[in-house]
Amino acid sequence: MINTEEFVIRLQKVIDHYGESASSFAEKIGVQRSSISHILSGRNKPSLDFVLKVLASFPDVELYWLLNGKGHFPSEEKHPEVATVSKVRTTTENETGAKTAVKTNLGIQDKSIERIVIFYTDGSFKNFEDS
Repeated sequence: MINTEEFVIRLQKVIDHYGESASSFAEKIGVQRSSISHILSGRNKPSLDFVLKVLASFPDVELYWLLNGKGHFPSEEKHPEVATVSKVRTTTENETGAKTAVKTNLGIQDKSIERIVIFYTDGSFKNFEDS
């Protein structure tokens, strides 16, 4: 069971973060303005459908954060791990195969990689250029 008062505070943070008014927020998630007003005033509790519409319209909002305050908002950007790239490079047969595998892991399509730079915590780096 969620704490409605705390949910309202988090919902207001979402609305403020995106610079929306209650009306424009309602329009973006596809609910009536009165639904937002009733939830923000504490008159009504948010329905599952309402929560799902918020999550679908604003991908930076994490479900657990919105419901119970656990997690982050806006959600932290997820970066590919260096270990994943290293693993891809060591499991491929040749340089062309490595580049293809790296592009697939990073979600890059129909573009060629010119250079990959790996930065280490000691301040050094390694540069891989297409030759």
